[in-house]
Amino acid sequence: MSVQPHVVVVGSTMMDMITYTKKVPNAGETVIGDSFALGFGGKGANQAVMARRLGAQISMVNTLGDDVFGDTTLENFKKEGIDTSFVARAPGASGVAPIWVEPDGTNRIICVPGANHQMTAEQAASALEVLLGYQIVIGQLEIRQSVTISAFKTARRHGATTVLNPAPFEALSLELIGLSDWIIPNESEFAGMHPLGLAPESDEIISELARSLRCRLIVTLGEKGAVFTSKGGEIHRVSAPVVKAVDTTGAGDAFVGAFSVGIANGMSEERAIALGCACASDSVTRLGTQSSYPSPTRAQEIFKSI
Repeated sequence: MSVQPHVVVVGSTMMDMITYTKKVPNAGETVIGDSFALGFGGKGANQAVMARRLGAQISMVNTLGDDVFGDTTLENFKKEGIDTSFVARAPGASGVAPIWVEPDGTNRIICVPGANHQMTAEQAASALEVLLGYQIVIGQLEIRQSVTISAFKTARRHGATTVLNPAPFEALSLELIGLSDWIIPNESEFAGMHPLGLAPESDEIISELARSLRCRLIVTLGEKGAVFTSKGGEIHRVSAPVVKAVDTTGAGDAFVGAFSVGIANGMSEERAIALGCACASDSVTRLGTQSSYPSPTRAQEIFKSI
């Protein structure tokens, strides 16, 4: 990597509470799980960690609770080498995410935002006015859209590229769409964004949605890789490495973090998307969220192989 790009993540932190089970319970049913793990998560934090492991300078903008989860999350950021100058603390609970993982690696997640929803638009704008020299600002939907709108407005004024991961999905503000240079949904989020609820089953459907939103789209397709729209509106597909998945938790965040580093470092769009696919595919071969991400050494190997 010839230069160290600077990526700012304005987003969420969560404490992941992961249960691995052979069977997900039905309503009113209790089942015995196989194992349990407590780990660091949150879409914003995950994307920040993946980007940092690829060697980028990372600044995190977030609000944590005044609980033990907030304390340990700060310690984890420092261990990863992520700038926490703009991580605030507030009374109450930090965000948590109970997660169920089935034997084939699929997962079900409930996000409880906690202190993430105490972030303010003024907090985000102030951080991005002080932080200089960043190329990319990433946002998601585990914080309030008003905060991300404020962040993206400030980022645009400073010439940065804005990347929105519309997850967990909710109806998007037209203002937020207009401020997003890239929107990166998975298949279900794409269907949520489509006015007819259509899945990204054809190039035509993807192209039509991109034109209507007037932004660039990357749709992540799991083991099938990703599809993206060019500046001219053409559809291009990027394949993912073939791996055996054991836990897909956090794979989409690995993609977003890695793609953002690729773009910030001057890669072509296709290479940056290939980097995202490679890091996401590597992550699903291990259990956990951030704990499944490639180490800095492994991440550099992936980077150099693209």
